Amino acid sequence: MSRKPAKFCRESRAVKTLMVLPPDTNNYGTMFGGKVMYHIDDIAAIAATRHARISVVTASTDSVDFLQPIRNGQSVCLEAFVTWTHRTSVEVFVKVVAEDMLSGERTVCATSFLTFVALDVNGEKQMVPAVIPESELEKFLFEGAPERARKRLEKREQSKALAERFSSEDL
Repeated sequence: MSRKPAKFCRESRAVKTLMVLPPDTNNYGTMFGGKVMYHIDDIAAIAATRHARISVVTASTDSVDFLQPIRNGQSVCLEAFVTWTHRTSVEVFVKVVAEDMLSGERTVCATSFLTFVALDVNGEKQMVPAVIPESELEKFLFEGAPERARKRLEKREQSKALAERFSSEDL
């Protein structure tokens, strides 16, 4: 299994914009968190696939940090790009920005890191290209990635231990 040539972060950039309508909102007139998470996973998968140029599956979502509500009638723009890779995995950062369509005011409403694993048609893990950061933000996110990966692995081990406990006692 050989690694493909490295790619710039910008080569994976993906953007998705949509209007927030009443069916997208809760009784407070703000966008359902689950809908936001769906769109985050969708745009992140596009960025990861664009980088790897092979099918990917979601391995984890570190967190979705909801910073501000997204309101009915606003547009919401999700921007994603690959921040780091490790052999067969791809880390993607997603920023969610709401825009008041009348005033033009834009607010960062959520951020998230997701990890994807590249798989071939037989479900075997595949090597992915390394990533080359260029901008200050890309470099900042790239430099913090090994620590996020370490924490992610630690959390995964805790989740496995919890799953084993449930499978032995509570099924």
